Amino acid sequence: MAKGFKNYNFEFDKNETRMLTSLCKQVIKQVQSNRDYYRIEKAFTAVLEKLNSGEDIVKLTRDEYTQIALHLKENVKFFNDKIKKSWIFKKWMYKSLLLQYQTILKTHFSD
Repeated sequence: MAKGFKNYNFEFDKNETRMLTSLCKQVIKQVQSNRDYYRIEKAFTAVLEKLNSGEDIVKLTRDEYTQIALHLKENVKFFNDKIKKSWIFKKWMYKSLLLQYQTILKTHFSD
């Protein structure tokens, strides 16, 4: 049986909003110069506007949801690789970021 409609309304706490805002800004900065990634830039710009609006419930589209989930998964993979290759201080720094990204991914963006 196929899944019905999925609810893309989220209530992020202050820390999650801050992390997602920094993720959106980072992605926009990386892709804004290349017109091939216009769809990604458009999705993250819309998410950033919604996060900065200050509303309690953030309503995402399916494309915005999939883009955020994809980039969160990629960041988790990146930080796992960095933690394996780095020394104690960098491991400590990356570990906190990794835990925050994993928490957001598990809480809101797990399928």
